Amino acid sequence: MLVSLLKRIGLTMSLNDPQWGRGSQNNNQNGKKPPEGPPDLEQLWRDFNERINRLFGQKNGGNNDGGNGGFTPDAASAKMGVGIVVAVLAFIWLVSGFFIVQEGQTGVITTFGKYSHSTMSGFNWRWPYPIQSHEIVDVSQVRTVEVGYRSNVKNKQPKEALMLTDDENIIDIQFAVQYKLKSAADWLFNNRDQEEMIKQVAETAIREIVGKSKMDFVLYEGREKVAQDVGALMQQILERYQAGVQVANVTMQGVQPPEQVQAAFDDAVKAGQDRERQKNEGQAYANQVIPIARGEASRMLQESEAYQSRIVATAEGNASRFKQVLAEYQKAPAVTRDRMYLETMQQIFSSTTKVMMDAKGGNNMIYLPLDKLLATAEASTAKPAPSSTTTTPAAPTQSTTEQIPTVELRYGKDGRARDSRDSRDRDVR
Repeated sequence: MLVSLLKRIGLTMSLNDPQWGRGSQNNNQNGKKPPEGPPDLEQLWRDFNERINRLFGQKNGGNNDGGNGGFTPDAASAKMGVGIVVAVLAFIWLVSGFFIVQEGQTGVITTFGKYSHSTMSGFNWRWPYPIQSHEIVDVSQVRTVEVGYRSNVKNKQPKEALMLTDDENIIDIQFAVQYKLKSAADWLFNNRDQEEMIKQVAETAIREIVGKSKMDFVLYEGREKVAQDVGALMQQILERYQAGVQVANVTMQGVQPPEQVQAAFDDAVKAGQDRERQKNEGQAYANQVIPIARGEASRMLQESEAYQSRIVATAEGNASRFKQVLAEYQKAPAVTRDRMYLETMQQIFSSTTKVMMDAKGGNNMIYLPLDKLLATAEASTAKPAPSSTTTTPAAPTQSTTEQIPTVELRYGKDGRARDSRDSRDRDVR
């Protein structure tokens, strides 16, 4: 390889040599046909050595090539020229090992294809190819993998999106996973197809979480919970894979039943909403009626307890009074009997406005309007009393007696009324 490079350099120098063209012209002038094809490599090599010797000022005492240049190369000069070329090439080769790593990136160095170490951002150097090589990885970039769709939610991928829930219902889910790299070496060397690996891990995690959940939970109240569980499960799997990935976020783009049953599902959802509405209305009515009923029941219980207490107290009082009366009756039976009779009659007359009196030994019955008697008595007591010097005693009893209407009923021996008027009065009674 080095010899071919030197020969190419000698060819370039020979082409730039003015004597190379002159020799061709001299041959044409001498009537000789110029040689066809490329120049001789040995001649180019000799020209190259002459130029190297001329560069270092080494002269030759004789003219071996017929007076071309006046210099004759020797072995030392050739070795020195080769050494310079090798040094230049070695310098260029060493310089090719410098590289720059930008902020937020990591350089991964490999030695003969095996991972050696990682470099931080800045100006770095490694052994040039083929000893070492490097690869720059952006670890600050937030990468995204889409499952169930591509670029747009409408562009669905049914093979990835359709999955089965715990209650044996099919559900259509589209979601996106955002992640960052935390280890560039693990990202490069522990997995072959990194993007495909992330997508498969995400699909595995979502199918496991959805397979343990009910359909209504995934569709409505459990969407955020499902996303969190998927992110946690993905991180566990990636840690076992040593993928060097940190899951940043899991976003649910669309969760719905399959399109083939969307109409039926909408009807079922509407029926469920109506059921919830009716349950809420019934609960509101119950909340309104039950407290009233409880209050009424409590009031009735309190009234019954009060009635019970009153009846019991009255009975106990009557029993105590009867015992006291019995004790007095045992002491004086006649007096107690008369007193009881008078108290009973007083109680009866206090609530009666009409009294029928039957004379003994006769057939006459006297009617006494007590209400009118009481009213007359109250009116007489309400009148102003006259002065003591001019008043004369009057007979109020007689005047009152005159005002009291009496009804005399006569009966025959057979017990019949003697006239129709008496019969009507009896009917009125």
